[in-house]
Order: sequence, then structure tokens, then C-alpha cells
Amino acid sequence: MGQLSLAIWMPIAFGVVLLAFGRDRYANSVRWAALIGSIVSFLVTIPLYLHFQAGTANMQFVEHVLWIAPFNIHYALGIDGLSLWFVLLTAFITMIVVISAWQSITERVNQYMGAFLILSGLMIGVFSALDGMLFYVFFEATLIPMYLIIGVWGGPNRIYAAFKFFLYTLLGSLLLLLALIYLYKISGGSFNILVWHGVKIGRTAQTLLFFAFLAAFAVKVPMWPVHTWLPDVHVEAPTGGSVILAAIMLKLGAYGFLRFSLPIVPDASHEWAWLMITLSLIAVIYVGLVALVQKDMKKLVAYSSVAHMGFVTLGFFIFSDLGVSGGLAQMISHGFVSGAMFLCIGVLYDRMHSRQIADYGGVVNTMPKFAAFALLFSMANCGLPGTAGFIGEWMVILGAIKANFWLGLGAATALIWGAAYTLWMYKRVYLGAVGNERVGKLRDINGREFFILALLTIAVLGMGLDPKPVTDLMNPSVSYLLQHVAASKLP
Repeated sequence: MGQLSLAIWMPIAFGVVLLAFGRDRYANSVRWAALIGSIVSFLVTIPLYLHFQAGTANMQFVEHVLWIAPFNIHYALGIDGLSLWFVLLTAFITMIVVISAWQSITERVNQYMGAFLILSGLMIGVFSALDGMLFYVFFEATLIPMYLIIGVWGGPNRIYAAFKFFLYTLLGSLLLLLALIYLYKISGGSFNILVWHGVKIGRTAQTLLFFAFLAAFAVKVPMWPVHTWLPDVHVEAPTGGSVILAAIMLKLGAYGFLRFSLPIVPDASHEWAWLMITLSLIAVIYVGLVALVQKDMKKLVAYSSVAHMGFVTLGFFIFSDLGVSGGLAQMISHGFVSGAMFLCIGVLYDRMHSRQIADYGGVVNTMPKFAAFALLFSMANCGLPGTAGFIGEWMVILGAIKANFWLGLGAATALIWGAAYTLWMYKRVYLGAVGNERVGKLRDINGREFFILALLTIAVLGMGLDPKPVTDLMNPSVSYLLQHVAASKLP
């Protein structure tokens, strides 16, 4: 079995085994088995980084086996600089989620842990697939475990949120399926994504394909105005569900733009770039203002995610090295920072069973260690230099200014809104005198919680202080993609 297949099927295998445990009397054994499974699944991704050849845009660790012969569908896998970091990020965040749920999940523990491990393997499959139909299978299959995570372990309105999540993402994906079938037909019966990159497509067909891709990927990002499912889902989802959703699942849509929209329909991507830039700026500015008035901490961070992901699509559609690399860096940093923000909210919720900002105040007096971690992650969410949150946003802003000064200025306002809503939330929750008797009885984080927040701190500061290892591996693939997009333009 190849290295990428190991990375995909190892967590899925562990997840299936956990489902067989059954009753909750084995819950402690299930937790340890899930922890071992998540650690092993993360470790098998490390060789992908250690043996990855820098300086080339070629696909690496390629696996290619005929899967469904009558339709020429292959089990084809491979990664390049655009996808490597997301494989590692997925395995890392899954490990964090398993540890974070150690005490908070007490019912159907095997199903909870199993769903996350299976979801991890499916998401790695999305980032690794080189066959269009294989990509679609993985892309759609991720809905099932996440639907169950929200619907079974979520809040009071979990069924409504789960259905909304499922319907929004499924409806968009149906148009993606039609686009894949059309590409199969005009490419001479091939589902190979790399073959599709070289197929010449007429302008009208490109436009139709572009909007089919947009329907599927914009909902996943999510872009304004199809973002409304995200706050509802985050509010109802358990902490682990919110972490995986924000840190990884939103990246599936953004990744789809890089793998499908830009290289397959470059002319339509250029022609409709103004639309993508407009929608991205609305997300950055308007949704940032919406976050400012939220009373629920999870809703605030959910809207913050929409605003931060607006930087990603903005960077992609200004067609510059700085923009695309910045968008990728923003995806990675957002995985760390948003995951950490939701984990911090989860720590408070486990103790107080409330996400309302008004129910807190003065937490720093009773939880000083935790408040220090929360301050760091809040600063990273604002884009403070020296943290991971700064790198991608700064690169996108620079790229936008080079393209158009006013465009860059509009994007830069996000730094103001980000600081406003994040620091105002921090002030009301953590600073000042103890807000009430319940806050006065809070206990600081335990060793397990300290460990997972420390891991995320290392990731946030490591990428923020030295982003070069990240950007160096992605730059050749970014340059190749942009050269391909420029060279493929129709007269």
C-alpha cells in the first residue's frame, strides 16, 4: 500500500474498528484506541513531508490503479505543493479533536470517535485524489460523518442544523457531478484531473463549468451569500465538530477552486474574477461587521471564519504569486487559529454550559493560564505579526495592492474589523472583575487541555515566526498553476 493510501485508509480502518465496540461501558478503551489511531494516522503522514521533493510542481507519491473499468475510473492519488500541507493539517487537527473530547463526550463514544477518524481519512482523500470521480466520492462522503456528528451530539436545534448543512452542500455538489460528466465526455472518456487541465474548452462551455464549480465550492468555503448555514451549524455542533468544520472542511471548497476552476476553465476564471473579488470583499468587510454584533461566542467566531476565508478566494482570483500563496497560507493558518478559538470556547462551555458573552467576565482571575492561551489565539485571529494569522492576510493584501490599490485598501479593513470583534469579545469574557458567582468558581485548565492548547500555540507561533518552510514547498506549484492559467487563455 502506498504512503497516501496509508494516510487515507489508516484512520478509516481505526474508525470502523471503533464502531464495533458498541456499548459505552467500553468508553475508556475506545478513547485510548481512538487516541492511538489518531496518533498513528498522523505519524504515517510525516514521511510525506520528509520525502517531499522541493523545487518541483510535479505530483508526488502517485498511485494509479484501475477502479471501475467500464467508465475508465481510476483510484489515482498524488500530492503537490498545493495539497501536501492540508494532508498534514487534517491528520494533526484530528488528533487534537480526539484528545479534546476525552471527558466532554460520554455517550456513544465509539461512534463519535469513529466518525471523526473516518472523516479524517475521507478529507485526506479529497486533497489527494487525481481522478475526478474519486474526488467526487470523497468530497460527498465527508458529508455523512459530519451530518451524524452534528445531528447526534449537537445542541437543541441539531437536527435543523444538520439538515441545513447537508442540503446546502449536497445541492451545490449535484452541479459539480454534471460538470465532471461533461469533462469526461469531451476529454475522450477520461476522469483524470491532470488530463482535464490540458483540454481546450470553448468560452461558453467554460462559463457554464465555472458556475457549476462555483455552486459546489462556494457553499463549502462558504462564500457570501451562501454562508448562512455555517453559523447555525457551528452553534449546534459539538466542539470537535466545530473545530474540524472550521479548520479542515471549509478548505475543501477553496482547494476545489485551485484544482478545478483555475486550471480547467482559466478564461472563465479571468472573465468572472470581478465577481469572485466582489463576493470576497463583501465577506471580508460586511461579514466582519456582522461578527461585531454577535452575542454568542461561537457565532462570532463562525462569522469570523467567513471573513477570513474571504481572503483566500480574494487571493486566488487576483492571479498573482503573492495572492495565491497568501490564500494557501491563510488556509493553513486559519486551520490552526480557528481550531484553537473553537477549542477555547469549548473549554468554557464544558464548565459553564453557556456560549453567551454576557454570562462571562473576569475569567482571567480564575483561569489565568487559560486566559493567556486565549489571548494569544485572539491576537492571531486579529492578524498580529509574529503569529500564523498575519502571514496569509498580509500576502493577500500586498498582492491585492499590486493589482489595484483600492482593492488592497478594502481588504486591509479586515484587520480593523478583526481586531474590533475579537478583542472586544476577549475584553468582555476575560478581563475586568469576576462577572458572577459561576465565573468565580471556575477552575483553570487541566494537563490535557494545557497540552492541546500548547500544541496549537507551537503551530501558530512556528508558522508566524518562520513561514518559509511552508511557502517554499508550495511556491513551485503556485508558479506552475499561474503559468498554466496564463498560457491557456483563448485568443
